[in-house]
Amino acid sequence: MMDEFDRLQAALRQAPAPEATAKAEAIALAMKNFDHLQGSPSAARPNSDRPEPAGFLNGVFDMLKSLGTTRVLAATTSVAAICVGLVVVLPLIGDLNLPVPKPAVQQAAPVAPLAETPVQPPAEPGRVRQDVDALTAAPQTPVLPELTPELITEPMADTAAAPEPAMESADAMAAPMAGAPAPAFKTAPGGMVGLAMPEMAPMPLENTEEFSSAPVNPVKVTAEEPVSTFSIDVDTASYAVVRSSLNAGYLPEAEAVRVEEMVNYFPYAYAAPVAGEAPFRTAVTVMQTPWNPGTRLVRIGLQGRLPALDDRPPLNLVFLIDTSGSMEDANKLPLLKQSLRLMLAELRPEDQVAIVAYAGSAGEILPPTKAENADEILAALDRLGAGGSTAGAEGLALAYQVARKMAGAGEVSRVLLATDGDFNVGIDDPEGLTKYIAKQRDTGVYLSVLGFGRGNLDDATMQALAQNGNGTAAYIDTLNEARKVLVDQLTGALFPIADDVKIQVEWNPAAVAEYRLIGYETRALRREDFNNDKVDAGEIGAGTAVTALYEVTAPGSAALRNDPLRYGTAQPLAQADELGFLRLRYKAPGEDVSALIETPIQPATSEPDADARFAVAIAGFGQLLTGSTYLGDWGWDQAIELALGARGDDPYGYRIEAVNLMRMAQTLAQ
Repeated sequence: MMDEFDRLQAALRQAPAPEATAKAEAIALAMKNFDHLQGSPSAARPNSDRPEPAGFLNGVFDMLKSLGTTRVLAATTSVAAICVGLVVVLPLIGDLNLPVPKPAVQQAAPVAPLAETPVQPPAEPGRVRQDVDALTAAPQTPVLPELTPELITEPMADTAAAPEPAMESADAMAAPMAGAPAPAFKTAPGGMVGLAMPEMAPMPLENTEEFSSAPVNPVKVTAEEPVSTFSIDVDTASYAVVRSSLNAGYLPEAEAVRVEEMVNYFPYAYAAPVAGEAPFRTAVTVMQTPWNPGTRLVRIGLQGRLPALDDRPPLNLVFLIDTSGSMEDANKLPLLKQSLRLMLAELRPEDQVAIVAYAGSAGEILPPTKAENADEILAALDRLGAGGSTAGAEGLALAYQVARKMAGAGEVSRVLLATDGDFNVGIDDPEGLTKYIAKQRDTGVYLSVLGFGRGNLDDATMQALAQNGNGTAAYIDTLNEARKVLVDQLTGALFPIADDVKIQVEWNPAAVAEYRLIGYETRALRREDFNNDKVDAGEIGAGTAVTALYEVTAPGSAALRNDPLRYGTAQPLAQADELGFLRLRYKAPGEDVSALIETPIQPATSEPDADARFAVAIAGFGQLLTGSTYLGDWGWDQAIELALGARGDDPYGYRIEAVNLMRMAQTLAQ
C-alpha cells in the first residue's frame, strides 16, 4: 500500500509546481484519503486470495506505460494531473476491487465541479461505479477526491511494482488537449467503467429530426365510402432518407417512410401524351397482388409531356441557401455547394440566377446574373460559410422579393431552398410557414426544397414548404443524388406543365367491395375538394411520371376484412363491367380554372410489365419498413425476388441499388 502511494506522490512531484497553497491542500487531502484506507477495520487479503487484476493503481500505471499519451493521462481515473494553467480532476472510479456494503451506497461529499455526479448503484457485487458526465470544466486549483469510510470496507490490495510514468511538460500537455472534447466513459461487460477515446467512440449528436406523416390508410368499404380523393405527389425525399439510414446501418423510423415517394423515386416508361392534347397521359393496369391472392392491385400512372429544349420558357432561379451554424457539416453546406455547381452546367446561357443566404439575418449574396457568367456565380457560392442561427422566415421573404423582381412575361420563376430545415428564428412552425407560403404562391413564384444532412433534419417543415409552394421536395445525401435531382431530372424539377393536379377514383361496389390506397397519407383531400379550384394540390413537371397503387377486393372474396352491416345499404344496381371511374383535374401554369380528364377502369387482369412489378416491389419494400399488417407472410425474400425479376432497363443503377437496400434492411431487421 505504501509503495503505491509513494509512486503516486513521486509522479505528482515531477509535474510543474502549482502555487503553494493549492499544493499544500492537495497533499493534505491525499494524506487524509490514505489515513482512511489505513484505518479500515477489514484486514488485508492474503496474496493467495487476491483477484487476478493487479489492482487499481497498477492498472493506471500500466495504461500510462502502454499508451503514454497526455489525453489518456488527463482522463484516467483516480489520478490528479497537475500542470500550469490546466488541471483535470478525476473522481475515484473504476475497478477498486472493493466489496460494496449490502445497504445502499452513500454518496461521497461533493467536490466542485463534479458535485452533481452521483455514485451509481454497483453493476455487480464487489464493484463501485461512478459515471463522469464532463471533464472539460476543470477547476483552477488541483483537488483530490476525499475517500469516506462509507465507501471502504476493505483496504486496497497491494500491487506489483510498476515503473513511474514520465510526466510531460505543461506546453506539451496543453497542445493536444486544447479544443478536444471531454473523454467519455463506457461500461464494459461485467460493469467495468473504461475510457472511451473520442477518436474511437465519438459522442452521438442529439437527434431532433421531425418527419411529416399521417396514419396509414385503412381498408375502406366501398358501399360506405366509394370515393377516394388525393393530390398527386412527385417528391422523392423519403426514399433518399431511407437510403441514408440504411447505409448508416440502422432501420429508418416508420414516420420517415412515405411509400408513394419511394415508388415515385424511379423513372417508368409510360406512354407520352399525344401532341396537342392534355399535358399528361394516364395508364391503368390491373394485376394480381403478390402478397394476397384474394386481392388485386390497380396501378394508375401519369406521364407528363416533355417539351423540346427550345420550347421551354426562360428560367429565373433564386438559390436560397441556409448558412446557419447547423449547416457546417460536410454533408450539408459543402455538399450543397457541389450540388449547385452540377446544376449550373445544365442551365441555358440566358437563364438568370440569384443567391440569397440566411443565418442570423438574410442577405442578397449575388444579384440576378445570367447563367453564362458561371465564374461569377461560382465565386459567390465559394464565399458562403456556415455560422449563426437560422432566420428562415427572413430569408424566404427576401428570396420571394428577388424572384418577383426577376419575373417577366411567360417566364418561370422559382425559389430553390437548400437547407436542413432547422428553422429557429422568425416563423418557425409548419403551420405558420404554410400560411405564409400559401400567400406567396399566388404571385406565380414556385418554391422547391432540397434537404441536406441528418440529425436535425426537419422534414415536416420542408414538406409544408414544398407542398404549399407548388413545388417539390428532395433530399440529397450524396453527390450522385444531386446529379439525379439537379442534372438528370432538372427539367421536371424546374419547369411545370400542370398545377393543382388531383386524382379522384369512384369505385364500383358491384366489382370492388373494399379498397386501400397505398401511400399518399399526407396528400389526402376531402371529396368536395376535387371540384374546388381554390384548394391547392400537387404539381407535375415536364417529363415527370407519377404512380399510385390501390389494393382492391372483390365481393365475396375470402380476403375481405370487414363484415357486412346488418342494416347496410341496398344491393348496388351498377354492373361489374367497370372496377371504377378515374377523374383527374389540373390547371395549366398560371391559370385559375381547372380542366377535367375522365377514364373508366376496366376489370380485366393483365400480366404486368417490368415497370409495374418493380413499382409493386418498392411499395412492398416501404410497407415492410413500416411494419404493415397487410402483407401477411410476404416478406423480404419475396420483395427482393420480385424487384430482381423486374429490373428491366436500369441504365443508372437505381433499381439494383434498391435491391441492395432491401438486402441491407432484411439484415438489420433480423
